[in-house]
Amino acid sequence: MLQTADLTIRLNAADDVVIARTELPQGTEVLKEKIRTTGVIPAGHKVATRALHVGDSVRRYNQIIGFVVQPIAPGDHVHVHNLAMGDFERDYAFCEDFVPTELNPNPATFMGIERSDGRVATRNYLGVVSSVNCSAHVCRLIAKFFSDEFLSDYPNIDGIVPIHHRTGCGMGAEGEPIEYLRRTLGGYAIHPNFYSTLLIGLGCEANQINNLLAAQGLTRSDRLKAFTIQEVGGTRKTVQQGIDMIKEMLPDANKIERKPASASHLILGLECGGSDGYSGISANPALGAAADLLVQNGGTAILSETPEIYGAEHLLTRRAASKEVGEKLVERIKWWEDYTTKLGGEMNNNPSPGNKAGGLTTILEKSLGAVAKGGTQSMVDVYQYAEQVTAKGFVFMDTPGYDPVSVTGHVAGGANIACFTTGRGSAYGCKPSPSIKLSTNTALFNKQEDDMDINCGSIVDGTASIEQVGQEIFDRILEVASGDQSKSEQWGYGEDEFAPWVLGPTM
Repeated sequence: MLQTADLTIRLNAADDVVIARTELPQGTEVLKEKIRTTGVIPAGHKVATRALHVGDSVRRYNQIIGFVVQPIAPGDHVHVHNLAMGDFERDYAFCEDFVPTELNPNPATFMGIERSDGRVATRNYLGVVSSVNCSAHVCRLIAKFFSDEFLSDYPNIDGIVPIHHRTGCGMGAEGEPIEYLRRTLGGYAIHPNFYSTLLIGLGCEANQINNLLAAQGLTRSDRLKAFTIQEVGGTRKTVQQGIDMIKEMLPDANKIERKPASASHLILGLECGGSDGYSGISANPALGAAADLLVQNGGTAILSETPEIYGAEHLLTRRAASKEVGEKLVERIKWWEDYTTKLGGEMNNNPSPGNKAGGLTTILEKSLGAVAKGGTQSMVDVYQYAEQVTAKGFVFMDTPGYDPVSVTGHVAGGANIACFTTGRGSAYGCKPSPSIKLSTNTALFNKQEDDMDINCGSIVDGTASIEQVGQEIFDRILEVASGDQSKSEQWGYGEDEFAPWVLGPTM
């Protein structure tokens, strides 16, 4: 546990920098480090503990976070003005740190909703999913009809959720871009948190419904109905047909009962957004501790955001269950390097202005903190975007770092709950799966308490340990999975955050 009296936080004895717990004025003496600040050090930012020369590597977490581009003296502020990216060799050491997970013989339980296929839901929604942007409006109109007042006669139904997006046409009818979209829509169509789904298209789009169903191995049924505006005969008839179909489904959808279910049925999406210098110290490692607990109880935790583990992927390949699993991750890293090069970008453009204002300098630094969300358990598989996650344990999914796109991939893959860490104050929800928000620092929690579920800033304050907060997060996961609403659910977030990953040009 960190000491509340410390002005700075040292993460490893070999580090070249420490982190300011609060803003340090110029001339502040840091007795433990035997340095005096040469300028103002903002809260969450780095201060050098020794002299560093141009070309030297700089370590945080005992890992390289960048290279010196301007001479640095002890007590100097270390940030974008004197630290930058650079190439260095990573030793992937496949499987070197692999240790099989020791499962809890008496796993934790939550109050879940068992579906006919054996999967367990955490929510009981009905979905109205558009295959193309052209049918987005009718999906919203259908869902809007079912007001809270209307659904008051169906207390076991959490709501009717419209899933709409901005693509589905102006793209090739075959190839990687449409495969990604179809995987995403198919995953939502059969998500356990949807009792049933209406899949609605326009009729002439590239993403034809019959081809979508065939590609995903799905068939129409009483629980999955699919049609188009053009075949039904326009907007009014389509909306009415959708309303009539859902009305027919409501009585059966309401006949559910929450029962004790093993935590092994939980698939947890791990996300961080609006990160700051405390993310890798408090909320991310605490979420990692909670992910470890879930995995030890037989569940699944999904780490993702490939651009935000860039430079730290070697920490995951060492935990891979096999060389094949490790190489699948490296292949995705290489795909991203090629992808960004083709688009005229670079992997280090990831830290946002907010990230940098919060104290993060390079993607290497951000990645090392982001990887902490994945805990310490071995990595048993690697999935492409929106693929169905079938493995139990800690897994990786290839997604962008953009939060809505990333979590959309988790949910499409089957995640029935999500945890989202933030140091800057992200606001987010992801229906049909509940999202739990974790604040990295106490100031943010106090300022934005209506959005934050748990304050991980207690770790920085020195009043709680990573393990204690990890247990708090795990307990909250079980409560929310059992039906207790998260803060984002209370505000109604989640209907507008569906964001499939769009690859390729729009034609």
